[in-house]
Amino acid sequence: MTIAAVQSKPAPAILPGSGGMRGAFSDLFWRRPQLLLLLMLLPPVLWLGIVYIGSLFALLLQSFFSIDEFSGLINREFTLKTYGDLFQAANLDIILRTVTMAALVTLAAAVVAFPIAYYAARYARGRWKALFYLGVMLPLWSSYLVKIYAWKLILAKEGILTWLLAKLNLLWLLDGWLSLPIVGGNSLSVSFTGTFIVFVYVWLPFMILPVQAALERVPGNLVEASSDLGASPGQTFRNVLFPLALPGIVAGSIFTFSLTLGDYIIPQIIGTSRLFIGQAVYSQQGTAGNIPLAAAFTVVPIVIMGFYLWGAKRMGAFDAL
Repeated sequence: MTIAAVQSKPAPAILPGSGGMRGAFSDLFWRRPQLLLLLMLLPPVLWLGIVYIGSLFALLLQSFFSIDEFSGLINREFTLKTYGDLFQAANLDIILRTVTMAALVTLAAAVVAFPIAYYAARYARGRWKALFYLGVMLPLWSSYLVKIYAWKLILAKEGILTWLLAKLNLLWLLDGWLSLPIVGGNSLSVSFTGTFIVFVYVWLPFMILPVQAALERVPGNLVEASSDLGASPGQTFRNVLFPLALPGIVAGSIFTFSLTLGDYIIPQIIGTSRLFIGQAVYSQQGTAGNIPLAAAFTVVPIVIMGFYLWGAKRMGAFDAL
């Protein structure tokens, strides 16, 4: 047989088996890729289904129990009494306070994040864009608790913020604000305002990045066309930039709203004695030992975020994540 005949001989359509246990498994997975995909997805699916969804189901189950007011023991009979307790004045006040704080933090984060994200999307190039990402991400690299305690020192009555306002002869403005009901207190570190400031600072990066990603998708010629057609900067913002950046704002709000809704550490360290949902869950399942009520409190943010995510999806927010 000549060399040309050997070279022109077609290769077999199906290669022989590799041999051995390893080869048998390799051949099996090659012939049935769906089986390989199933085995790869099985561990994370089991983890998600048993540990995460299973724990949520157990939590939901606990919320349908009640606690005996005389013995303090859990009565494991299905009832809606615990959910009825959520509508008591004290518990309803906790829910409304938490939702209000989450909404205010989300709104403030959007207002602060938009100009920063706009500058990064339109003007930052090269090393300046790298510095932008570094500046946004750098606070996330430090300890969560360290940042909160640092802000507690900054907002304290003897802190640097009070010192700066005193140097600027604006201490009267701070005292007037702290004298207001609800938002005020003895100092910013023990006030509703201080809690709000720290929430905005901690969750701000989660708003900046989605907004910046959404603004980068806005073609620059649309802004130029709006200007050429005689639109003022305000009209361009209202009719061009804001509608196109809205999915990114809603995407960022998913993070800021949900994280504020469930956080209990910041209100525990900075703020007044008025509870938020996270603190109520912690105190009910710990100090009070009322696990059904703690579970019912936990269901509240789950339901709220369920409707919130449904609305965000309809607005195209997931495309900006």
